[in-house]
Amino acid sequence: MGHDDVVSSMVLELRRGTLVMLVLGQLREPAYGYALVKSLADHGIPIEANTLYPLMRRLESQGLLQSEWDNGGSKPRKYYRTTDEGLRVLHEVEAQWHALCSGVNALLCADRREPGKEAKDAER
Repeated sequence: MGHDDVVSSMVLELRRGTLVMLVLGQLREPAYGYALVKSLADHGIPIEANTLYPLMRRLESQGLLQSEWDNGGSKPRKYYRTTDEGLRVLHEVEAQWHALCSGVNALLCADRREPGKEAKDAER
């Protein structure tokens, strides 16, 4: 596996782990799928609809999202919203996320500050 493949695989793993949290957070207010795709993309987190919709269906089956059809416009749209249980899960996951980020950042910054770290790593 080449360098680019390794990086792509690692980034994909990071994205998978954060998408659930982002979807639950973005759907505090009702939105339909395309609006969510656009919002995430606007924030530098592109996602394909064929990835997002199965994720939202799974979250709905877990009771973390609920959906409702709006037939009032020119085209019916299914709106999703985070449930109360979804919000409780989101708050717990966010707390874990912040703790994890804090630890990761501390470790990464410590590695950069340690004199001769690059030379020691190169010897290994």
